[in-house]
Amino acid sequence: MNSIKRYLTFVKPYWLQIIGTIMIGILKFAIPLLIPLLIKFVVDDVIGNDLLENEEKTKKLLIVMSVMIFIFTIVRPPIEYYRQYFAQWTASKILYDIRDRLYTHIQKLSFKYYANARAGEVISRVINDVEQTKSFVMTGLMNLWLDIATIGIAVAIMFTMDVKLTIVSLLLFPFYAFSIRYFFGNLRKLTRERSQALAEVQGYLHERVQGMPLIKSFAIEDYEQKQFDEQNSNFLQKALKHTSWNAKAFAVVNTITDIAPLLVIGYSAYQVIQNELSVGTMIAFIAYIDKLYNPLRRLVNSSTTLTQSIASMDRVFEFMDEKYDIQDAPHAIECQNIKGHIKFENVTFTYDQEEELILKDISLDVKKGETIALVGMSGGGKSSLVSLIPRFYDVKSGRILLDGTDIRKFKVRSLRDKVGIVLQDTILFSESVKTNILLAKPDATEEEVIEAAKAANAHEFIMNLPNGYETKVGERGVKLSGGQKQRIAIARVFLKNPPILVFDEATSALDLESEHFIQEALEILAKDRTTFIVAHRLSTITHADRIILIEHGKIVEAGTHEQLMAKKGSYYKLFQVQQLEH
Repeated sequence: MNSIKRYLTFVKPYWLQIIGTIMIGILKFAIPLLIPLLIKFVVDDVIGNDLLENEEKTKKLLIVMSVMIFIFTIVRPPIEYYRQYFAQWTASKILYDIRDRLYTHIQKLSFKYYANARAGEVISRVINDVEQTKSFVMTGLMNLWLDIATIGIAVAIMFTMDVKLTIVSLLLFPFYAFSIRYFFGNLRKLTRERSQALAEVQGYLHERVQGMPLIKSFAIEDYEQKQFDEQNSNFLQKALKHTSWNAKAFAVVNTITDIAPLLVIGYSAYQVIQNELSVGTMIAFIAYIDKLYNPLRRLVNSSTTLTQSIASMDRVFEFMDEKYDIQDAPHAIECQNIKGHIKFENVTFTYDQEEELILKDISLDVKKGETIALVGMSGGGKSSLVSLIPRFYDVKSGRILLDGTDIRKFKVRSLRDKVGIVLQDTILFSESVKTNILLAKPDATEEEVIEAAKAANAHEFIMNLPNGYETKVGERGVKLSGGQKQRIAIARVFLKNPPILVFDEATSALDLESEHFIQEALEILAKDRTTFIVAHRLSTITHADRIILIEHGKIVEAGTHEQLMAKKGSYYKLFQVQQLEH
């Protein structure tokens, strides 16, 4: 029930609209309840009234039918329209608010979360599960009450017609209530399991669609088909288990609701034979039984829908409760007027508390405007070290100072605003080149975008694209080469103009021509900025003010290229090996 309470906090701003929708809905459902009364009136007071002449009967019939036609053709349609419109409007607004909150939450979750989560599962919770909760608003907060109100009105009218017959009509209500409680108690758990299985299918599919070039290049379509069949089969089993239980519930409940009219027909017919009841009243009662038990059947559907909705709520709030690894301190300050002096003091780091340390007691003092190159074998901890500067992760022990202040005292977003990052794997969105560059500074002018592109050696190739800066680059920039994507990433950093730069293997996967263009742009960009370069090819960092060799999470050598070559230690050997390879 905790999920429902939390969901109601999103509903609260719209309670007036919900009440208004319910009031309109009561009118909508009450109008058809006039039909049985009309039947009774026509049968008993018009057709069966021996005191009236045929002409008077016809006149009376015309008057009552004219009134009913007016009600059903003029009064009811606008009521139906506004009930549907306001119900959908309110539900859609609530879902909008939830998704808005979830997107804010998604942006606050750390790199650690996304390293362990499937993108498809996250998408499934934000899209599928949130959409499923719509039925809680439509059914639980609106239609459920309308059906209950319909039942109440119908029972009240029936009591005015015949008390004993009404009691007979309600005899099976306790059995109905018990069956609902019994069958739908277990449905919530089964629904959650089905939703999770569906999310797993979606997560798997999302990964495979992105990796389709890999699947085709290795010609493993048959293998992947089997893998997908396993995921799909798991969902099928959960869905069938859910369906089986649901079908049992419907079979029992519908049997109860089908038996009730038989009791009413039998008893009312007996009353008519005994002259205790008019034929019109009998027909009206049978019609009201339909009006009474149709809402009950809808309540069975509502129970299923609500169970599914609440299970989806559980999954939405479970996701919403994911903790933030990186948060602002209670009295965090803005990161302003930064010079760029960065100091690592006895920094120890691991991605998971139960795993071995990635960085071990790292101490490094980087002056303003200094260019530091981090080199070493893969897995040594170079990328981990630079990822601590913008607080993508936090240190396990020790601290990192920026201009003498612990970076954990700064507001995270303001700190990251002062760091420009170019990664080996450039991420571009499937929009235009211009839009991708503007990510660094959304309010920049077109002239600023072009200047940034020129500085990154990107303007020329951009102008040769089919639509220049308005050319769509495709998902993850698939329409561009690796070098072109990197130059757009560098243009973004030029536009951002931050005091601190991080280049993480920015040129390692490029051809020599692209590397030359990018190296030239990076050197211009790094001028007078504190710069960290994580490099695999040592020939690209010989100009650095200092080169730091990291092995197994520790600094083993530090100095200029000339100093380290003269020392003839690990760096010298690594450089010699690369020169031989070259």
